Amino acid sequence: MAATLSAAHQSFLAFDFGTRRIGVASGTRLLGAAEPRGTVRSGDFAAIAALIKTWQPDALVIGVPRYPDGAPHTMTTKAQNFGRRLAGRHHLPVFEVDERYTSVEAEAEGAHDVDAAAAALILEQFFREHP
Repeated sequence: MAATLSAAHQSFLAFDFGTRRIGVASGTRLLGAAEPRGTVRSGDFAAIAALIKTWQPDALVIGVPRYPDGAPHTMTTKAQNFGRRLAGRHHLPVFEVDERYTSVEAEAEGAHDVDAAAAALILEQFFREHP
């Protein structure tokens, strides 16, 4: 995505996109930390709109999966399309993060809701990449 990060972007919602479920997390740049906020059914844009209304983020972060060598695959395109749909519907900047292995890491940490925990890991990675 072509979004540019500015000082005005302080609060974020992050999404771990999947074809069945989408994990959600929120966080702020000030703390540099993210909290899992649950999972919504893939394609449930009403639930996502409700989360955006509740959390009122300045921007959104989408985890974009890739092969281990960095090459894109089918899910890469689907996640990017999801990000474009969010940007178009909610008029918020959308940032992409390479999210290889976040679900594996969330499982290894014993997360109860792996998708939401993966979204939190995605957002924390974004904070590390954009201090």
